[in-house]
Amino acid sequence: MRLREHWRAYQPSKGMWLWSCAASVLATVVLGFGWGGWMTAGSARHLIDNARQDTRDRLAAAICVKRFEAAPNAAARLATLAKTGAWEQADFIAKGGWVDLPGIDAPLSDAAAICAEKLLATRPAAAPSPRPASTQASAG
Repeated sequence: MRLREHWRAYQPSKGMWLWSCAASVLATVVLGFGWGGWMTAGSARHLIDNARQDTRDRLAAAICVKRFEAAPNAAARLATLAKTGAWEQADFIAKGGWVDLPGIDAPLSDAAAICAEKLLATRPAAAPSPRPASTQASAG
């Protein structure tokens, strides 16, 4: 008998049908959640809340940078911020009040740290020290 004839003659039992359907459902769920990008409503809410908080922090940090740069003695304060330890920079920004937003009582969680990071990233590099005259003359 050929394969086609065996296939047509096959008569699965009710148990075989049941287990085949159960395996198909299980495979669909595993593939859907594992590779298909499916998620539960709780996971989706968690992702949305994290994205919302991150967006708030980044917006507050952008406002903080503008306030910091517009404040008097911004260059001196930026130098002080650069000398401050990395673990204290967010506190320096928060204590300065640049990250405070109207209508929000508590400072946003990561806004001060993001603000300090952006301020230090936009800080102009130190000017190179001039070479002594004797080296300049011999270089040419």
